[in-house]
Amino acid sequence: MIALSALVLPDRHPISAFLAEVREAEAAGVQSVWTYDHLTWPLLKDNPWYGFVPLLAAAAMVTSRVRLGVQVATPNYRHPVPFAKELMTLDQISDGRIELGVGAGTEGLDAAVLGDEPLPLKKRMDRFAEWLEFLDELLREPVVTRRGSFYSAVDAHQLPGCVQTPRLPFTVAGTGPRSLALAARLGQGWVTYGPYGPTVEPSQWFAALEKQSKLVEKRAGFRRAVQIGVEVQWPFESRERYVDTVGRLAELGFTEVSVHWPRPDERGVAREALGYVLEAHGLG
Repeated sequence: MIALSALVLPDRHPISAFLAEVREAEAAGVQSVWTYDHLTWPLLKDNPWYGFVPLLAAAAMVTSRVRLGVQVATPNYRHPVPFAKELMTLDQISDGRIELGVGAGTEGLDAAVLGDEPLPLKKRMDRFAEWLEFLDELLREPVVTRRGSFYSAVDAHQLPGCVQTPRLPFTVAGTGPRSLALAARLGQGWVTYGPYGPTVEPSQWFAALEKQSKLVEKRAGFRRAVQIGVEVQWPFESRERYVDTVGRLAELGFTEVSVHWPRPDERGVAREALGYVLEAHGLG
């Protein structure tokens, strides 16, 4: 059966509200709880917004089973050396329950906040490839010295290392050939949200996901996830509609669905729909 994961955004205020929702999702039986890695988010740019690393550290202390992760971290403002140290520490705090979603990053607010000039797509992908290779090595090896075009590390220590071996798992976001090649080479999973926007018709959404899915390597244990974005509301219109959506995604080869846990602003799964969403995945 296709697995269910929950997305809880870092805008929950106070932080106890975030932790309460993570615990609720764990009690419901979801496979994993994810949050976003942004400094702000355009749809909620005037809301409180917390950093994902301390949020997941706190979540790890109040949960015992559910896996915890981020969809997705990017090189926009994260240097691989200090970021790897934070990830290794999170894996230790959680006793090996951390997942890392990664992507190249867009030219949005997170790319501009440090005052850097925007990068063209090719250079952004060059940076992403080097960043991900750096993270892979830093999380596998106790000490790393390496010099690249974008990043360098000199005697970078990662002791004691990750709980998970050979390191915590990567889930790579992307639909282009270079992202998919990185997913196949360095990832333990792939995630997509398909075409994005409120005007995308269901037929367009499924067609795009089918096309993307055909490009992704199929191998045992490799997770293939689809995130149902906050702009995609039609799967939750009825029990029948959601069951049909999950069935069609399974036929396309997806193994996991991520949904936004019910929110006070009604973005994501409606509270009254949560029961049949969980039921469709054999939970609740």
